[in-house]
Amino acid sequence: MPRYEFRCRTCGDTFELSRPMAESSAPAACPAGHDDTVKLLSTVAVGGTASAAAPAPRAGGGGGGCCGGGCCG
Repeated sequence: MPRYEFRCRTCGDTFELSRPMAESSAPAACPAGHDDTVKLLSTVAVGGTASAAAPAPRAGGGGGGCCGGGCCG
């Protein structure tokens, strides 16, 4: 179940709630009971190095999307 981060505008507390995606925009009360909260934009951290990235595509086409696969007449 996804976790959503909220901030209380009254006390400034930041908290997380687990809820279904269908309820992601539903109002949330802070743990102190205040109702004036705002959902924060979450960021996703992705680790790795450049050497772990997928190799760059080779020149000359021959695979992938429509024009890379030769269907563009």
